[in-house]
Amino acid sequence: MCCSDIDNSVPNIEYFIYRNNTPEWRIDESETDFVDITYVIGGSADYIIDSQKINVSAGDLLCIPKNSHRSASSISASRFECFAANLRIYNLDGGELPIPLPLLSSVGIHTDIIAQYKRLNENWLKRGPGYKMRVRAHFMLILQRFLEMLLYDVDTYQFDSRVKSAIRYMTDNYAETVNINHVAEILQLTPNYLGVLFKKETKITFRDYLNMIRLNQAEDMLRAGKGNITEISQKCGFKDVFYFSRLFKKHKGATPSSVKA
Repeated sequence: MCCSDIDNSVPNIEYFIYRNNTPEWRIDESETDFVDITYVIGGSADYIIDSQKINVSAGDLLCIPKNSHRSASSISASRFECFAANLRIYNLDGGELPIPLPLLSSVGIHTDIIAQYKRLNENWLKRGPGYKMRVRAHFMLILQRFLEMLLYDVDTYQFDSRVKSAIRYMTDNYAETVNINHVAEILQLTPNYLGVLFKKETKITFRDYLNMIRLNQAEDMLRAGKGNITEISQKCGFKDVFYFSRLFKKHKGATPSSVKA
């Protein structure tokens, strides 16, 4: 599954359950006509997926593809606790997509994800007006977090608060003169420390992140026909239209003039 498939995918949850099971819990062997995504938050269990034995414990994410043979049983004296969703993933044209995650991943315990799951479970059980939309919205936020961690090796939710503040400043002021010295002064940090911290968290430099925001805004403005290339480059914080054009082609794979309104 490529990045565009991920951005245009829609999960349809057919069954959801919060499990807090006794040590005798088990799932008899059957073939799954759905994708099973299970996030384990307590205890441990053995799953057998297509004859492969897999032990799962707190912090593990199990993603069982459709048409797998699955069975499971609890193996610890403590209760096996997890959130499990049986679902199908579709693209915007209605075509079914394969699961984009590994069979087993260690993602750790995240309180924000658990809170999102609890809100999902509440809406699933209440079955109130529009509950399917609410459930889908909660799960899409959860799935985005897992995809971000496992496919992109980044976790924006866990960013240092000072990095989040720097990013917020960029998005609010991208059209102005923005540099790391000024932002570091606002955050009461040295420019060198902010630069190291920013790259550690985001995987890219402060300048590259700022350029990314500016280029994305410029692309939107070009598609909306909100001025010519020179005007748009200046409105997005680029003082040199030729530099803007080179950077745009490098990162977007096309020249600004080829972007059609």
